[in-house]
Amino acid sequence: MESAVTDIRPLFSIGYATKPIATYIEQLHHYNVDVVADIRSVPYSKAFHDYHQEALRHTLKASGIGYVYLGPELGPRSKDPAHYDERRQVQFDRLMESALFKSGIQRLFDGIDKGYTIALSCAEKDPAICHRSLLVGWSLLHQYGCELQHILHEGELEGQIALESRLMQTTDTFPDMLMDEPEAIQLAYRRQCQNCAYRIPEAD
Repeated sequence: MESAVTDIRPLFSIGYATKPIATYIEQLHHYNVDVVADIRSVPYSKAFHDYHQEALRHTLKASGIGYVYLGPELGPRSKDPAHYDERRQVQFDRLMESALFKSGIQRLFDGIDKGYTIALSCAEKDPAICHRSLLVGWSLLHQYGCELQHILHEGELEGQIALESRLMQTTDTFPDMLMDEPEAIQLAYRRQCQNCAYRIPEAD
């Protein structure tokens, strides 16, 4: 494990899904977030134009919240072929060991050290199916000792530890005589990554 984060300032994540932009801003203010780190590989929405990068940056600024784009560092769609398996699916365990990913994590910690309260933002409604938990949240907890706090769709919080326990229910993976709970969580996590991690589309 890398050196743990000791700052008490929390680090959040939030997904916008079908959320009105006013609700999104209200939830950020509720948790005193003053910087949004956009971790989408493609910072646009086909259906919800309020979350296009330019529009989102403008709305956040008008609401007193800063915006930083960390899609290249912390997004789920790596440009490195070595991060993909033979099925063309990204392997988060490989991606989180890359220098670019680690530089993104360091930028988050630098922001925390400067006194900012940061929320990582992506599109998915449920963080359990999003790379903000399966990639960034997992790395933060297991490599750096920092528990990401996920702002759920209605505004309540779910910590990364509780989310990872929930993955056992989601994937029907439970401890038994041959597997203790930490091993079951690891297996549930791997299964969820197989279900949810980005795959490069087949060429037409």
